[in-house]
Amino acid sequence: MRQRVSSLFILACFALIVSATAAFPQTGAGKPVVKQGTAPQTDVGSGPEMFKAYCAACHGPNAKGNGPAAAALKKTPSDLTLLAKNNGGKFPEERFRELVERNSQIIEHGTLDMPLWGPVFRSLRGGDEGAKLRVYNLMKYVETLQGH
Repeated sequence: MRQRVSSLFILACFALIVSATAAFPQTGAGKPVVKQGTAPQTDVGSGPEMFKAYCAACHGPNAKGNGPAAAALKKTPSDLTLLAKNNGGKFPEERFRELVERNSQIIEHGTLDMPLWGPVFRSLRGGDEGAKLRVYNLMKYVETLQGH
């Protein structure tokens, strides 16, 4: 039961972020509110397509942390173009995998605004193997964005 509740929470977080590219209704204070949606299927081999579908709402289409959902989050999303620079010039592959998959329950990301992508990716076509391939191809795409 606990695992099912956790899975539903994960999917709810994902739905909250992914749908953020849609127009935002305003709260009374004028702060954008992120609408909920469902996880789209993407080509497991296309890093750019996955980035656009899963990451750009928060991190922005240019990966600078300025996506349309950024204003609705508690913490500004990371500028993903600086990952290598902030890691002594080397792209932090293992760290990227940990943050995206959340296998080690990394909380230091700042908030739980970022979905737990590992379970979401495993819920899509391909299961565990598909999830690993998604993370790898997404990582390789983000690696191409370094310094842009």
